[in-house]
Amino acid sequence: MKLAIELGGAQPDTLNLTTEWVQLAERLGVDMAFSAEAWWSDAVTPLAYLADKTTTIKLATGIMQVTARTPAMTAMTALTLHDLTGGRFVLGLGASGPQVVEGLHGVRYKTPLTRLRETVDICRMIFAGEKVQYQGRVFQLPLPDSEGKPIRIAHEPAEIPIYLATLGPNSLQFTGAAANGWLGTSFSPDHPHAHLDYLSAGAAEADRPLQDVDLCVSVRIEIGDNVEEMIQRRKQGVAFNMGGMGSATTNFYNDAFKRAGYEEDARAIQSLWIAGKRDEAANRVPDAMVTEFQVLGTRDMIKARLQKYKEVGVTTLKLGLDSAGPLGPKRFALLENIVDIVGGL
Repeated sequence: MKLAIELGGAQPDTLNLTTEWVQLAERLGVDMAFSAEAWWSDAVTPLAYLADKTTTIKLATGIMQVTARTPAMTAMTALTLHDLTGGRFVLGLGASGPQVVEGLHGVRYKTPLTRLRETVDICRMIFAGEKVQYQGRVFQLPLPDSEGKPIRIAHEPAEIPIYLATLGPNSLQFTGAAANGWLGTSFSPDHPHAHLDYLSAGAAEADRPLQDVDLCVSVRIEIGDNVEEMIQRRKQGVAFNMGGMGSATTNFYNDAFKRAGYEEDARAIQSLWIAGKRDEAANRVPDAMVTEFQVLGTRDMIKARLQKYKEVGVTTLKLGLDSAGPLGPKRFALLENIVDIVGGL
C-alpha cells in the first residue's frame, strides 16, 4: 500500500513546519500530500508554495469543491499546478454538502452529482487540448444565445489524474466508472461492501477492473496501550460526523455508517446532536463505531489492522495523525513509525 499525508490550513506561523512535514514525508517515500479546502483556506495555494519545496512527492487537492469555481477555472488551475510541480499534481474534486455550498458559496445544492460529472467531463476535454464545447444539464459551453465561442486553452495536452471524494451510492458508482482515484471516508475494512460494492458496479459498467482506481482511504491512526481511553476520546468526533457534518436531511457520513449496519445508532446519535445534546450524542456512540472505522492500539494491533485494509483492496492510506497533537516532532515520529509498519506488510 502507498501512503498519503494531510495538510492543514496554510498559516504564516506554521508555514515552515508544514514545509518540513511534507519534505519529511517525501524523504520517507510517502506518495502524496493532500491539501484540504473547507472553511479555513483554499486547497490550491499551499500546493503552489510547496511545489518549489519538493521534488518527488505528488501534491494533491483533497478536495477542490466543484461549486466554488467553474470547470474551466478548475482545469486551468490544475494545468498551472501540473506545470509548477513538474507533472506531480493530482486533481481531487468533490461536491461538498448543502451547508457549505449554500451557506458559504451561495450556490444551490442542486444535482450535485451531475455538476461533478460535467466538471470531470469538461476538465478532461481541456486537458486533452480540445476546444470547449459542452452541452450539459448544468453547464452549456458556449452559452446558447450568447456571444460566446468555443475556446481552446493555450496549453499542450496533459495527463492529470482525477480523484473523486464521494460517499453516496450513485456518486460511488460514477467514481468507479470514471475516476483515476477514490478519496474515501467513513470506511471500515470490516464492512467494505458499504462502499466497494458501488465502486465495483461502476467499474463494471465502464468495462474496466476496479484495480484501475486508486482506492485512497482516510484512516485515523493512534498508537498506544490504553485502547479504552483512545476510544472514549474519539467518540465526540464520531458524533460530530453523525450529526454535524451535514444537515438533518443530507449527511453522507451518517448514511455511510447506516450502510455498514449502524442505522439505528447513526439515527439516534444524529438526533441527539441536532437537539444540542452533544455529550449525550458522544456517549451514545458504540465502541465499534470507533474501532471498526479507525486504527487504534499497540504497534502489533496497528499492523494487523492495516493488513486488513490491504486485504480488502485499499491501495493508498491517507493518514490522519491528529492523535500526535499539533504539527511537530510527535507527529513526525508517528509518521516514521507508520511508514515502518506499512513497509513490513
